[in-house]
Amino acid sequence: MHGGDDTESLDQAAKDFLAVRPQLFGIVYRVLGSAAEAEDIVQDVWLRWQKTERADVIEPSAFLTTITTRLAINFAQSARVRRETYVGPWLPEPVSTGADPHLGAERAEAMEMAVLLLLEKLNPVERAAYVLREAFEYPYRRIAEILETTEANTRQLVSRARKHLTAQRKEPVSPADHRRLLEVFLDAARNGNLKVLEQLLAKDVVSYSDGGGVRGASKIPVVGRTHVSRYLVAFAPLFWPGTEVRWTEANGRPAVLVSTADGAVALLSLDVSADGVERIMWVMNPAKLSPYAASLEG
Repeated sequence: MHGGDDTESLDQAAKDFLAVRPQLFGIVYRVLGSAAEAEDIVQDVWLRWQKTERADVIEPSAFLTTITTRLAINFAQSARVRRETYVGPWLPEPVSTGADPHLGAERAEAMEMAVLLLLEKLNPVERAAYVLREAFEYPYRRIAEILETTEANTRQLVSRARKHLTAQRKEPVSPADHRRLLEVFLDAARNGNLKVLEQLLAKDVVSYSDGGGVRGASKIPVVGRTHVSRYLVAFAPLFWPGTEVRWTEANGRPAVLVSTADGAVALLSLDVSADGVERIMWVMNPAKLSPYAASLEG
C-alpha cells in the first residue's frame, strides 16, 4: 500500500469517528456520570479504531458505538470499586448543556444530575441498556447485539431501570417552576431563613455535598426537612459571605455557580417535584468543579 492510500484511509477513519464522537461521548457520560472518564474512553476508542481492519467494517457508527458501550460497561464495573472508597457522597460530574442540550443524543434523557445519581445504583449493563434506549432511541434488537444478550432480556433491563427511577424519583416540575424555586431557595439559603426553607423542602429531602474529601463538605448526606433546613441555616454564615453567584445551566437544568475571589467553590443544583425540593446537590470537589467552570468561559 502506498503512503497516499494510508493517509486517505486515515482521513476517512477520522471522518467516520468525528461524525459519531458526540454520540459516543454522550453514551459514556451517561453510563459513568463523569465527563473526564468519558473523554478518556472516547480517546481509547479512537486509538482502537485507527488499528482496526476498517475495510471489514460495514457500518462504522454501529461498530464504534458497540466498542464504546462495552468499554463503558467494563469501566463502570471497576469504577464501582473505586467509588466505594470515595470520601463522602458521590455526585455526577456536571456538564454544561447550553451549547448541546442533548449531548449527542436524540433526546435529553438521562442527563439530569438526579437521574445520573439514581442510575449509579443500577448495575452497568442496566444503565447502558436504559441510556441507549431512552436517550438514543436504539431499537431493542440493536441494544441486544451491543450487550450480547437477547432482545427479551434487553427489554427487561430497560424496564427494571425505568421502574427503579420511577420508584426513587417523583415527577419533576417544569423548567420555569424549577428556576423560580431555585431563586427562592438560594435567597433563603444565603439569608439563613429557616421558615422559608422549611416551606420549600419536601419532607424526605436529602442534601448531598460532594467534596471528594477535599473541601469542608458534609461527609454524609443530610436527610429530612428539619435536619436539612437547620443545616442550611447553620452553614449560611460560614459559607456565603464573600461569595458571588452566577446563574448557569448544568445537565439541562438551571443551576448556580458559587465563587470567591479564588475561583469556583460550589455548583448548586436542585431536584424539584410538586412536593418541593427533593434533592439538594452541592458539587464542591475541585476535580469536578474546575472543568465545569472552565467550560463556561470557553
